[in-house]
Amino acid sequence: MQYFVTGATGFIGKRLVKKLLARKGSVVHFLLRETSRDKIPALLEFWDVGKTRAIPVFGDLRSPKLGVAKEDIKALSKNIDHFYHLAAIYDMLAEADEQIAVNVDGTRNAVEFANAIQAGILHHVSSIAAAGMFEGIFREDMFDEAEGLNHPYFATKHESEKIVRNETKGAWRVYRPGMVVGDSKTGAADKIDGPYYFFKLIQRIRQLLPPWMPTVGIEGGRINIVPVDYVVDAMEHISHLPKLDGRAFHLTDPEPMRVGEVLNTFCRAAHAPTMSIRINAALFGFIPKSIRQGVFALSPVRRLRDAIMKDLGLPNDLMNFINYPTRFDNRDTAIALKGSGIVCPRLDQYATPVWDYWERHLDPALFIDTTLRGQVAGKVVLVTGGSSGIGLAAAHKLAEAGAVTIICGRDGDKLAAAKAEVEARGHSLITYQADVADMADCDRFVALLIAEHGGVDVLINNAGRSIRRAIEASYDRFHDFERTMQLNYFGCLRLTMGLLPQMIAQERGHVVNISSIGVLTNAPRFSAYVASKAALEAWTRCAASELADVGVKFTTINMPLVRTPMIAPTKLYQNVPTLSPEEAAEMIAEAIVHKPVRIATRVGVFGQVLHALLPRVAQIVLNTSFRMFPDSDAAQGGDGKKAPPMSSEQIAMQQLLRGVHF
Repeated sequence: MQYFVTGATGFIGKRLVKKLLARKGSVVHFLLRETSRDKIPALLEFWDVGKTRAIPVFGDLRSPKLGVAKEDIKALSKNIDHFYHLAAIYDMLAEADEQIAVNVDGTRNAVEFANAIQAGILHHVSSIAAAGMFEGIFREDMFDEAEGLNHPYFATKHESEKIVRNETKGAWRVYRPGMVVGDSKTGAADKIDGPYYFFKLIQRIRQLLPPWMPTVGIEGGRINIVPVDYVVDAMEHISHLPKLDGRAFHLTDPEPMRVGEVLNTFCRAAHAPTMSIRINAALFGFIPKSIRQGVFALSPVRRLRDAIMKDLGLPNDLMNFINYPTRFDNRDTAIALKGSGIVCPRLDQYATPVWDYWERHLDPALFIDTTLRGQVAGKVVLVTGGSSGIGLAAAHKLAEAGAVTIICGRDGDKLAAAKAEVEARGHSLITYQADVADMADCDRFVALLIAEHGGVDVLINNAGRSIRRAIEASYDRFHDFERTMQLNYFGCLRLTMGLLPQMIAQERGHVVNISSIGVLTNAPRFSAYVASKAALEAWTRCAASELADVGVKFTTINMPLVRTPMIAPTKLYQNVPTLSPEEAAEMIAEAIVHKPVRIATRVGVFGQVLHALLPRVAQIVLNTSFRMFPDSDAAQGGDGKKAPPMSSEQIAMQQLLRGVHF
């Protein structure tokens, strides 16, 4: 038996061809674009046949008679027993013009070609979308009754089926699958569509909450989901039965679940919390359409919705289909499949392999380069205060990742040593001597960076000064506050504002500010340091809001205590758990790769929440630690050579507040 298939390389088509080739002596001719000739070896391997049984016919769906050469039309004429038309766009997100060109014009071209070669039976794979948003039960003998065809996907699916019905000169059959997902046994799929759009949301919930925690979700209409192997098996079986021409068959689940049940089924497959309380989306129908349209006409509301939907991988108009009103009667399909053993399995029987395959092979996050090299290779990255500590550790990672790594510092000898250290590992490092606390030197340095490197792609404001001294010991040391603010705030600000115009012009750039956990916890004895970092954070929040739409990103890292020369004068910290510079550099790498608004430890976030909800409790806790731990010997004017012995109470408090600035 001889077959002709369009869309043979697609999700359903590739599997249908394999099924057809399993028939003894069958030969399949399949439409293929000339530019896809290199796909042939992989297809033959998938189908496990030779060139004599799977024969490519070169053409184009968008051309009259599929653009097939006259000699091929002549050779195929009256030799094709079954013509399967599967080539189409099965994506509700596609542009309307594209859907019309492929689904409508492509189907017309396919019918014209089938007529030209006088194919035996034309089998058209339509979709339940051809019914539109029909209110009630849509039978297999219904077509003109379709309603609510405003969406281009629904409209083009209906129109393409109409072309088959009206323009096919020979016999025809139509198949309307539900939302097709992966194989019921392996979960294998080629694309993301339908229920897959919710998978990223389920994954996010699983990352945030334990599986036992009840959540609130949404309820809606019934959505009809079917696995691809059922669709292929049913279609292949029905297409070879006699006396079924001129009819449509619903390849659907006879007992479809509601939206909330579907989501909970996949939540269980993903080991995510299930929605114990589901709010019926129909309730939103009580809000007048004019009010809803008015709200989403507001630019901030619309942009917020678009950003959330994009982040979750959900189509903007998805909510319009939550209350899908159509049920599909499939009694003719059930009769045709009777005795064949082909039945549509329940979703809960195959949800686990479908989820597992998506997470292993289709999750969009898998195709995003989350390596530091992928983000900075060939880009100019500046690390201020890069001659030692956190800055130098970050410079090592950046240079190793292929960035054009630049560090600056005041001490020429330290810069030279840092350069030698990085180059000893086989990487390159550019050093500049600059005093970030000097506004004139900042301006000179910015001009130099623009002249030599065209600006920077990533700026890491790491240079900083920390002073640990109680306010009671600072009455006559106002210069401590001035010099801390000069470097930590004004210096960073001068450098950032000097480099921002170039970032804005290029519509890309990333500023990473190294702040402190002390800003979140309001640490005693660090009033000068915390105030300067808090000022920088406040400015950053304003800048991020202003530049959110021009491609410039800002990240604040509320760094916990790190073993650097900055904390060396405080001998008390010798016994405190701290991060290594390399661990701190990992946090910087995470900021560059993922570009979050903030990176903070759990202790820091807890401190911020405590101050917001129970400020008096937070004050008591911090005041207790303040009185328990005195100023360092250096801050008190001592020689700083010997740390005072620690009491058991101090040791206990240290372990309770791991990594927190006292």
